[in-house]
Amino acid sequence: MVKAVRIHETGGPEKMVYEDVEVGDPGPGEVRIKHTAIGLNFIDIYTRSGLYPVPTPNAIGREAAGVVVAVGKKVKGFKKGDRVAYAGSAPGAYCEERNVPAEILVPVPKGVSDREAAAMMLKGMTAEYLIRRTYKCKKGDIVLFHAAAGGVGLIFGQWAKALGVKAIGTVSSPEKAALAKKNGYTWVIDYSKEDVAARVKEITKGKGVPVVYDGVGKDTWETSLNSLSPRGLMVSFGNASGPVPPFSPGVLNTKGSLFLTRPSLGAYTATRKDLEDCAKQLFKVVKSGKVKITIDQTYPLQDAAQAHRDLESRKTTGQTVLLP
Repeated sequence: MVKAVRIHETGGPEKMVYEDVEVGDPGPGEVRIKHTAIGLNFIDIYTRSGLYPVPTPNAIGREAAGVVVAVGKKVKGFKKGDRVAYAGSAPGAYCEERNVPAEILVPVPKGVSDREAAAMMLKGMTAEYLIRRTYKCKKGDIVLFHAAAGGVGLIFGQWAKALGVKAIGTVSSPEKAALAKKNGYTWVIDYSKEDVAARVKEITKGKGVPVVYDGVGKDTWETSLNSLSPRGLMVSFGNASGPVPPFSPGVLNTKGSLFLTRPSLGAYTATRKDLEDCAKQLFKVVKSGKVKITIDQTYPLQDAAQAHRDLESRKTTGQTVLLP
């Protein structure tokens, strides 16, 4: 028996239960992993609340690092003792050990710690596809990123600076503004005090930005659209404040023939090649020192409910990991 944090019904943090579960031998194509660090992400809250439905009971969490302790039949490329990490899988990462398909795993290279790997896989690979593929940022671009002091935001800001991209970040406090500036943002807007769209237009001399990266959702939807230049791209990749309400596609026309995409990490790592390339680019930029992964908070696995409360109330910054 191993310990896991599971939900038997959806709802608030109080629905998370720390309990014993049984893990059998890995099946064909699977490996058993002993987790050493587990990533905390907003998608975990969507799972727990029921916004993203999953069968119950279920251990939530989609990102972790650890060591292979058993290998099932037909598994190639992994052996007992390998350090591995994964992100974006089916929920179940909030546990001491689990069986996972080998196809979702990537080896953790030397020079990257387990805690760093657990903290950066989902957020870092999200930053990779946003900045390199959803909209291919190039030197001199001015782009807008909401929640700049969050986990994806801090990685994005550093990566943008490394590419010569000038990023505008939005935050909710002076402390988070200082953190965003430290992590590569050229301009930082405190949305609790400033009109974001107006400030963006001021920075861009009335043009607006070619792309907005919005992981906040409902609360920033109008601001994001109003910050774009004609034919700009609205990248809605999360719902931290709740899902965007229904709207008429005509709005995109009246605001300048805008484009809209709702991407996911799963779609951008759907093939083994895509997954390996995405992880390779992430590990490469981290090992180069151009992007640093700072673990800002850690919680014991049994305190996952408190970690959720802190994340939802925006008390956390950057990267958080749970420790089994």
